[in-house]
Amino acid sequence: MQHRTKDQADVLVGERYEVEVGPVAHGGHCIARHEGQVLFVRHALPGERVIAEVTEGGPDSNFLRADAVEILEASPDRVPAPCPFSGPGKCGGCDWQHAAPGAQRRLKVAVITEQLQRLAGLTPEDAGWDGTVEPAPGDKVAKGEVPAWRTRVQYAVDPEGHAGLRRHRSHEVERIDHCLIAAPGVSELGVESRQWPGIASVEAISATGSSDRQVILTPRPGGRLPIVELDRPVSVLRVDEQGGVHRVHGRGFVRERAVDHTWRVGSGGFWQVHPQAPDLLVEAVMQGLMPRKGETALDLYCGVGLFAGALAERVGDTGAVLGIESGKRAVEDARHNLGDHDRVRIEHGKVESVLPRTGITEADLIVLDPPRTGAGKSTVQHLASLAPRRIAYVACDPAALARDLAYFAAAGYRPLRLRAFDLFPMTHHVECVAILEPAAKGI
Repeated sequence: MQHRTKDQADVLVGERYEVEVGPVAHGGHCIARHEGQVLFVRHALPGERVIAEVTEGGPDSNFLRADAVEILEASPDRVPAPCPFSGPGKCGGCDWQHAAPGAQRRLKVAVITEQLQRLAGLTPEDAGWDGTVEPAPGDKVAKGEVPAWRTRVQYAVDPEGHAGLRRHRSHEVERIDHCLIAAPGVSELGVESRQWPGIASVEAISATGSSDRQVILTPRPGGRLPIVELDRPVSVLRVDEQGGVHRVHGRGFVRERAVDHTWRVGSGGFWQVHPQAPDLLVEAVMQGLMPRKGETALDLYCGVGLFAGALAERVGDTGAVLGIESGKRAVEDARHNLGDHDRVRIEHGKVESVLPRTGITEADLIVLDPPRTGAGKSTVQHLASLAPRRIAYVACDPAALARDLAYFAAAGYRPLRLRAFDLFPMTHHVECVAILEPAAKGI
C-alpha cells in the first residue's frame, strides 16, 4: 500500500471556492459543498455566499476544512468581529465573533437539536427541552459587544517570549494585546504586556468572589522561571516536565465563592470558567433532582465537591453522599471543602474503577459531570443498575450527552427535562443539564 504524505493529503490547501453556506455543524463551523465535496467552513453563517479557502484536505479526503475569506452575500445575523484578533488564520479561541449574540444562541440550539436527533433519536419535546439556550444573567449584550466572562485563560508563548493564543488547529501563536472575553481580573494581570522568556504557557486565573489571582507557568524544556512582577498581587505555580504543579510563592490555591460557600481550588484544578456557572448549574441540578432528607446520592467526576456539597445540605444528617474524582489534588480540596459534612465521603480514582469496588448496589440520586468524551456505555449501564430515582447529567459537549442519553434509554432511563446554558459566549461550546428518570414512570 502506498501511503500519502501530509503534503500530498493537503494538496488542495489554499484553493478557493465560491460556495453557498448550509447549516451549522457541531464544532464552530458550517457545512458547504463544492462539486460534491463537503467543506466545514469557519467564519461563515448559514445562508451566506462566501469565498472559502481550503485550510486542510485533498482530493481523497472525506471532507475539507476551510475559512470564509470573503463574504459575497452576508447573513442578517453577521456583525463585524469586535475582536481584532478574530478571523481567518488568527486566534482560534472564539468561533462566533462574527455573529450577533442572539444568533450565536440560535446556532447552539440548532447543534443541540441535531445531535439529539442523530445520536439519540430524540426531538426537543422528547428530551423535555424548550428549545432555547439560556444566557447567563448579565451576558445579554448588544450587537458588537462582548461579555468579559472567562475567569481562566491559558496563554501560549511564542519563541520570542510574547504571550498570545493558539490559532485554530495549530501550534502557532497569535500574539494579542488583550482578550475581549477575559474577565477583568484576568486582564488586569497584564500577561500580554510583558515578556516570558523560556516559558511555554501562562495560565491566568481570577477567582470569583475573592481577591485571589494565580498564574501557572509551564517552562520550556531547560527554561528557567522569570521573576514574576505582574500588575496585581498574584500567587505563582510552576508545572514541571512530568506535569506536576509546584508552588513558587503565594497560596497554592484560589478561593472561589459559589452557592453561599467558599471553595478551595488548588493547583489550577477544574472550576467552571464562567463566574455565574456554578450557581446556575447547581440550581438546575437541584431543581431537577429534588433531593429529600435521608436519601443517598452519588456525585461522579465530583471535582472539588460543588454538587456533593449541595446534595449533602439537602439530604441532611440522615442521608449520605459519595463523591468520586480522579484528580488527586481535587480530592484533597473536596475533602477540605466538605469537612463539615460527616455524611460525605470522597473517593480517589476513575469512576469506572472505583464505583464497582464500593459495593454500592443502589442509590436514590446520581449527579455526573463527565469529561468532554462523556461517561460511556459501561458506566451508564452500571449507573442504571443502581435504580436511582433521578439522575442529573451535566454535559459540556452535546454530542457526548446525546450518545450517553441513547445508552441510558437502552438501560431504561429517559430524559425528563433538559436545559441548555450559554456559559461560553462567542464560542461554539454550550453547557447542558439533563434530568433523567426511569422510563417506566413516563408510561
